[in-house]
Amino acid sequence: MADLYVVGIGPGDGESLTGAARTALERASLICGYSVYVELLRPLYPEKAYYSTGMTGEMERCRYCLERAAAGQTVALVCSGDAGVYGMAGPVLELAPQYPGAAVTVIPGVTAALSGGALLGAPLGHDFCVISLSDRLTDWALIEKRLRMAAQGDFAICLYNPASKHRADYLQRACDILLEEKDGATVCGLARLVGREGESLRILRLQELRDAEADMFTTVFIGSSQTQEIGGRMVTPRGYRR
Repeated sequence: MADLYVVGIGPGDGESLTGAARTALERASLICGYSVYVELLRPLYPEKAYYSTGMTGEMERCRYCLERAAAGQTVALVCSGDAGVYGMAGPVLELAPQYPGAAVTVIPGVTAALSGGALLGAPLGHDFCVISLSDRLTDWALIEKRLRMAAQGDFAICLYNPASKHRADYLQRACDILLEEKDGATVCGLARLVGREGESLRILRLQELRDAEADMFTTVFIGSSQTQEIGGRMVTPRGYRR
């Protein structure tokens, strides 16, 4: 039985790799993943063999990794952020019973809610939820319901996949829903290309967020009613001062 490590690589820069992620990548003779993430790692591990697929090749990628591990090769399947947060850990574990020769280990990583949150300050200091605006695998009606329920619950909200070429107005649509329940002055933040060249952040209000530019490299943070801007940082108090 050989190992298949499903590895969260965080933002993709070497400094953000956890110790466990580094160990798994060093043990693997084959590194697989979405082409963009593979290219981030290639300079760090030039001696490894690589296999990559495009945006819609997720299941093909998982099966290939399981096949190679079942055949005796030690494999690392990499995901940006955390392997279990919108990552490949789920699909791999769904398929794993078909490949009894592959021993699967999930290696956690720093997901964008955490890396982007640290860049902005402490927007997730109290209860929060994470919602993806991509409707490729989830119906928009369900996404809309989740947004409304999160706003009614006064959670701080982190939005993944806020916009793309084919979903240019999705962040605007989400803000319209949130503005039905939340104050337009709610503190919000944008973190883009965290840990990569071109990294940027912006703190703004919910009414401004509606018309802000965002893409698939942007993570959006919407504060709760308690979130504040303090010294240019976004902070959701936990309540310790009380």
